[in-house]
Amino acid sequence: MNESSSTNCFVSKVDKSRRLHFSKIYSFTCGRASLKEEHSQIGGPGFSRVVFCNEPDSFESGIRKYADNYVSTTKYTPATFLPKSLFEQFRRVANFYFLVTGVLAFTDLAPYSAVSAILPLIIVIGATMVKEGIEDWRRKQQDNEVNNRKVKVHKRNGNFDYTEWKNLRVGDIVRVEKDEFFPTDLLLLSSSYDDAICYVETMNLDGETNLKLKQALEVTSSLQEDTNFSEFHAMVKCEDPNANLYSFVGTMEFEKQQFPLSPQQLLLRDSKLRNTDYIYGVVIFTGLDTKVIQNSTAPPSKRSRVEKKMDKIIYLLFCVLFTLSMVGSIFFGIVTKDDIHNESMKRWYLKPDDSEILFDPKRAPAAAIYHFLTCSHVI
Repeated sequence: MNESSSTNCFVSKVDKSRRLHFSKIYSFTCGRASLKEEHSQIGGPGFSRVVFCNEPDSFESGIRKYADNYVSTTKYTPATFLPKSLFEQFRRVANFYFLVTGVLAFTDLAPYSAVSAILPLIIVIGATMVKEGIEDWRRKQQDNEVNNRKVKVHKRNGNFDYTEWKNLRVGDIVRVEKDEFFPTDLLLLSSSYDDAICYVETMNLDGETNLKLKQALEVTSSLQEDTNFSEFHAMVKCEDPNANLYSFVGTMEFEKQQFPLSPQQLLLRDSKLRNTDYIYGVVIFTGLDTKVIQNSTAPPSKRSRVEKKMDKIIYLLFCVLFTLSMVGSIFFGIVTKDDIHNESMKRWYLKPDDSEILFDPKRAPAAAIYHFLTCSHVI
């Protein structure tokens, strides 16, 4: 009975060892970054980022004031919602046109009341703004869900504890478990495999479902336990934040030696760890500096094809309206000017003694302008 138990235990250990070492088919030489011409640019324009690994609280890290890891995809804030939303509404030609006619409805020229012109516009714009607000609130909730996800981060003395994504800082050492998303752009240090490889799913970034192979530098591949990071210190110099998902140029200074870095060591935010129990990585880019956010665009204004086509139709109708009103008003001004003949008015039924500016033959140009505004209302 004891022999059988010992045999099973030995077989289990052998199987585990095989699982951890099956990646030996990939040698370090296939994943090792080589020195390239780009590495000579480190420290120059576009390659000025310096990361002090495992020292996010150091003075050198503090003076650089890198972005925090809080990410927002909302379109509005409480302070900007009203002005920006109103601007979006009046970008629509129909809304702007009815706003102008509504303002003119407060004058004596309008043949209808101001309430009948303004109230429908307020209802339409108000309903649309409420819809925009609800959609943006849902974006805010999604942002909170992502920002409040938790990941293990090195605190001190080799102890890792969970912290929220939004609290991560450049230089933090994090441990990401299998099937978890990477919270920032990380530099891979080691993994559960002895040769420090890991498999990454980048479907959220490029739509590809095949797994990508990543491999850390050989010099850090032995850091496979939490306690290994109690005295770990290194300095990374690399490129500045940019939107290129497939490039990364940098060097790591570790134990007084320089090691070149390549995209093979970079784990991008929103990609997922697959077929690997865990990895350790150092935070390189956070928040707005991450490559996935650099590639993102602001939430677009949702306008359907019908709305865009309707704008063109309104432009056409406005041109027709303007032409009809202009021609009619010019003719009205000419006829009004000729109304007085021998101190009597030809169109006696307009009652010149009781006339206002609109029909005053003595001020025909002004009468024509007022007629233009009135005519545009009626049409």
